[in-house]
Amino acid sequence: MGRTEGSPFQRYLEGLHAELKGLNKGQVADYIPELAKAAPSNFGISFATIDGEVYSVGDSGIEFSIQSVSKPFAYGGALSRLGTEALLTKVGVEPTGEAFNSIVLDQVNNRPFNPMVNAGAIAVAALAEGDTPEERVAGMRRLFSRFAGRELAVDEAVHRSEAETGHRNRAIAYLMLNSGMIDRPPEEVLDLYFQQCALRVTTEDLALMGAVLANGGVNPRTGDRVLGAAEVRDVLTLMMTCGMYDYAGEWSYEVGLPAKSGVSGGILAILPGQLSVAIWSPPLDTIGNSVRGIEACRQISRDFGLHLFMNAASVEDVVRRVASARDQHSMRIRNPRDRDILLEVGHRIAIVELQGTLYFASAERMIRRFDALPDETRYLLLDFRRLTSIDPAARRFFSDFLRRKCAEGVEIIFAEVPGHRAEVCAALEGLVAEHDLTAIETFDAALEDCEERLLADLRQPFDFTSFSLNKISLFSTLDHSELAVVETLIHPVAYSEGETIVRRGDEGDILFVVARGTVSVWVEDQRGSRFRVGSMGPGQFFGEMAALGGGRRSADVVADESVVCYALRSVEIEDLGQTHPQIMTKVLRSLAQEFGVRLRQANALVSALK
Repeated sequence: MGRTEGSPFQRYLEGLHAELKGLNKGQVADYIPELAKAAPSNFGISFATIDGEVYSVGDSGIEFSIQSVSKPFAYGGALSRLGTEALLTKVGVEPTGEAFNSIVLDQVNNRPFNPMVNAGAIAVAALAEGDTPEERVAGMRRLFSRFAGRELAVDEAVHRSEAETGHRNRAIAYLMLNSGMIDRPPEEVLDLYFQQCALRVTTEDLALMGAVLANGGVNPRTGDRVLGAAEVRDVLTLMMTCGMYDYAGEWSYEVGLPAKSGVSGGILAILPGQLSVAIWSPPLDTIGNSVRGIEACRQISRDFGLHLFMNAASVEDVVRRVASARDQHSMRIRNPRDRDILLEVGHRIAIVELQGTLYFASAERMIRRFDALPDETRYLLLDFRRLTSIDPAARRFFSDFLRRKCAEGVEIIFAEVPGHRAEVCAALEGLVAEHDLTAIETFDAALEDCEERLLADLRQPFDFTSFSLNKISLFSTLDHSELAVVETLIHPVAYSEGETIVRRGDEGDILFVVARGTVSVWVEDQRGSRFRVGSMGPGQFFGEMAALGGGRRSADVVADESVVCYALRSVEIEDLGQTHPQIMTKVLRSLAQEFGVRLRQANALVSALK
C-alpha cells in the first residue's frame, strides 16, 4: 500500500471526485482544434504539501497541455532574471476586467495590463533569455522542468494546432510590436509562447509546481531554489488579483486562494506556506474556467478552512517529539525483570508529543508521522500539553485517523489535555467520547498505564502467597542462609487505599519493601502544590535513605490501593551490619546498583523534557 493510500486526506479526495464526476456542465474548448479532442469525462485532482507529499485521485496521471496555467511560472522566471523595475516597463500588474485574449493595452503606459492575460504573457515571452529561438525554447523548458522536478516535453500536436489557429494572439503580438513592447520578430515570440502553453503536464506535476510557490520558491522534492521569496510574493499577488480573469473577484471572495486557470481545463490554487491544489477537467464555463475545477476548489476551501484571509498560519511540524517506552519510562520504579521486558518490547508503546496549532496542513503532516510508526505499535500515547489550537478541518481528519487506528486494534491514550484552553479541551474531549478513548490527566500516569497494560500480558505473575526475599533486587545476591537471617528481621504491615505510609518531614527509621499493591511518591513545590514523582510495585523498596542514614522523610508515600509492605527497622539494619557484615556489604552493593538505575532513568526523563 502506498503512503497516501488509506489516509483520511486521500479518502476525502476520492469522495469529492466521486461527487463531482457526475457534474456534466460546460463545454470543452474548441477554438484550438487539438484541445477539442479532450474527453469531457477526464477529471483528476492532486494536492501537494510543502514537504513534497502528493495526494491524487482520478485521471491525475494523464498528461494535458498546461496552457495559461504556465503564465505565473514564466512571469516568475522573468522576475528572477530581470527584476521588478525592468519588467514593469513591459507589463503591468493591474486587473483588466476584460477577456483573457482581449486586444487591448493600458492606454496610460501603452503596455499589457498584467502577465496573466495573453498580451502580458506574450510580452514576457519576448523577454526570454537566449540568442536564438532554439536557445530560448530550451531555456523555457529548463525553467518549467525545475518547477516540476522532472523533464517536461512539448505536445507537438497542440503546438502546431495553436500556431495554425492563433490569429488573435498574432494580432496582439503585432500591436505590441507597433507600441514598442516587444522588439523581436512576432512569429519567434509567438512560437515560444505557443510551445510554453503546449507543455505536457499531469495534475501531479502541476501540484508539485504549485508547491514550489507554496514553499517560498524551493522545490520540496529536489531542494532546488527556483525563485526567490520576493518573486514568489509578486507571482502569488498577481494570481490572486488576475489569475482567474474576470472571475477573479468572485473567486477571491468564495475560494480565497491565489490561482490560475487554463483553457485545457487546468486550475492551480496555492495556500502559501502549506500546499497547492491542481485540478484538470476539460469542460469549461462561459468565462473559460473548468466547471468541475471551480466547484472542487470551492468545496476544498470550505471543508478545510483554506481561505487565505482565514488562515494566516505557515506549516509547522506539530509533532514535537516521537519516542517509545524503550526510550522513555514512567517514573514508576520497576524491578529488573520488568525493566528488561520494557527494554525488549517497549517499542510497542509509541509516545508522540504535539505542539502548536493543529490545522489542515499540520494535521496532514502529523498523520503521516503517525502512519510511519512501527507496525508492532499496540499503544499510542498522545501528549497534548503544548497544543494551542485545533481547527474543524484538523479535527475531522484526526477523528478519521483515530477511527482507523482503533479498528486496527491500536489502543489510543490522550494525556495532558490542556484544560486552560477551552476550545482545545472541548475538541479533544469530544474525540475521546466519540471513539471511546482513554484520557489520563498527567503524561507520567498515562505512560505508566500503558506500561502496566503491556507488562500484564508478558510478565510472570508475582507470587503473593509465598513471599520470597530473593525476588527483591535489594536481596537478590544473598544466598539461602543469608536470606534466612534477613527473614527473621522483617515483618509485614498492611495499608488501605489512600493511606499515607510515610509522611514528608517525619523521622525515618523504617525501610519498606512492597509485597502487594502499588504506592505513589508525592512531593510539594514552593507554591505548596503536590505532584506525583514516582510509583512502585511489588519487589520495590522505599524509605532507604532515612532508614540507613538517619534524618527526615523527603516525600509522602501513599497507598494507591490495598498494600502489603515488609518493614525493616533501622536498628535492625544496624544490628545486621554488626552481626553479619557480609550480608550488609551485599545489600549496600545492590542498593548502589539500584540507585544507579534510578539515576539513569531520571537523566533520561530530563533529556526527554528538553
